[in-house]
Amino acid sequence: MDYRSLSIGVALFIVAHIAVWYQVNGQFLDEWVREHTWVMTLFGIPISWLYLYSTRYTVEAFGGELWPQRLIGFAIGMIAFTILTYIHLGETINLKIITTLILSLAIVLVQILWK
Repeated sequence: MDYRSLSIGVALFIVAHIAVWYQVNGQFLDEWVREHTWVMTLFGIPISWLYLYSTRYTVEAFGGELWPQRLIGFAIGMIAFTILTYIHLGETINLKIITTLILSLAIVLVQILWK
C-alpha cells in the first residue's frame, strides 16, 4: 500500500466532504446562501475536482482497486457530516449516531489494515 497516496486521497476526501456540507446545508445557516443558490452551485466545480483527485490518489494507494476508496470516502463523509451537523445545527449525537460512527471508523480500518 502506498501510504503517501492514501494520505493525500484521505485529505482531499475530508476537504471535499466538508465543502459539500457547507454547499448543501449552508442554506440552513445563512440567508445569503439560501438566496444565492447559483453561486453555491458553482462551488460544485472545485468540489468535483477534489472528489476526482481524492479518488485517483486513493485508488492508486490500493494498487488500482476501486472498492476501498469508495468505502473510505463513505466513512469520511459520515464522520464529517456528523461533526459539522452537531457543531452548526446542534443535532445531538445519540447512541445510534455513535454506533454509526464506530462502524464508519471500522470500515476505514478494515480497508487500510486488512491485507
